[in-house]
Amino acid sequence: MEKQHSAPSRLVERRYLVTFILITTLFALWGFANDITNPMVAAFKTTLEISNFKAAFVQFAFYGGYATMAIPAAFFIRRFSYKSGILLGLALYATGAFMFIPAAGAENFLLFCISLYVLTFGLAFLETTANPYILSLGSPETATRRLNLSQAFNPIGSLTGMIIASQVVLANLYSNADAVSSTYGVSDFSQLDAATKAVIRTHDLETIRNPYVAIGVVVLLMLVVLAIFVKKENASGEQTRQPDAKSSLRRLWQNKIYREGVITQMFYVAAQIMCWTFIIQYAGRLGIEKNIAQWWNIAAMALFLCGRFIGTFLMKYINSRRLMMVFAICAAVMTAGAILIDGRAGLCCLIAVSLFMSIMFPTIYGIALEDVRQDSTLGAAFLVMAIVGGAIMPPLQGAIIDLDETAPGMFGAVSATNFSFILPLICFLVVGIYGYRTLKAQRR
Repeated sequence: MEKQHSAPSRLVERRYLVTFILITTLFALWGFANDITNPMVAAFKTTLEISNFKAAFVQFAFYGGYATMAIPAAFFIRRFSYKSGILLGLALYATGAFMFIPAAGAENFLLFCISLYVLTFGLAFLETTANPYILSLGSPETATRRLNLSQAFNPIGSLTGMIIASQVVLANLYSNADAVSSTYGVSDFSQLDAATKAVIRTHDLETIRNPYVAIGVVVLLMLVVLAIFVKKENASGEQTRQPDAKSSLRRLWQNKIYREGVITQMFYVAAQIMCWTFIIQYAGRLGIEKNIAQWWNIAAMALFLCGRFIGTFLMKYINSRRLMMVFAICAAVMTAGAILIDGRAGLCCLIAVSLFMSIMFPTIYGIALEDVRQDSTLGAAFLVMAIVGGAIMPPLQGAIIDLDETAPGMFGAVSATNFSFILPLICFLVVGIYGYRTLKAQRR
């Protein structure tokens, strides 16, 4: 009896280990795409001479792709298999990455946005498949911890994307203030003549293009590996009969924990994308160059990665709902510091937010899907669709940041850039409330 009791506590059973490792690599792949893209908002703003509001439509396109494709991905997976969803996702990911070639050739912001939109069709398939797949690879008792472990490899891809953004892209943009100053003797790219701008713009857009083409090649290689080594059957080795979609939707809507989880996930993703996208603008207001500011972003991601492993360990001893609630409160306090404290101390508060964001996405995901059972594929799709929060709020924050140029002093002693972080602060309060409500419900 003692042996039977200890079996469910294993995080990953031996028979699922190879599949677990291969699927976990996908978390790093979409982490790379997410976090090489965040700094591109600042890059496009300078190179194409557009506002923060318009440049933030990079995020609208990126996370809008999730919203568009998450539900179709779920129905595709219901009709076929996890493996089919993974392979189609990788194919779409590579297609969107290679579309950067004609976008850079045309020097067209809309085409770049369309490329990202298609790329995230693939990411929607991967996330809709990989998250519930990981949850299914073992005991339900360890499902949330198992997903946190897999999600811990997401920041590794993110860190790689950030470093490449800093060292390969941002550091080599000729439109950077330092490069313009040393080469042309003016303080800003906008002060150059049209012909010089055109030459620089061509170079910079090609610089932005190259990492996406490279990751497209890597994704194609991963497609081949997974096609060979991942079995077509679901984790149980059986093709489970899927329930009627209408019945699934009705049960999901009636599940209060799930329904509130989808809403909370939307707010969390919005907070994450805003905090990471606009670190560069926050640092820029302090006179820090883009490529140097990106190292602050990398520091934030390093804290995020540490938080994932620390959080996964703490969940052995602390209820995941309680831990998420405490982390959300700490994130809100740090965000308030970023708003109210000017200078580098405020920037340090903004970086520290990432430590406390670390466990939120997989924990919300795991809690929301705990009791959906046969509706998990469609349930997972709506949780991935909730990533649309990352499409909606960044342009709004960008519009607030633009007020530093168009209406300086509007928020008194607090700059518009600092004040714009009121949006992620609200989001973290929503996450904290969800942690409290689910903890309270669990005690009943």
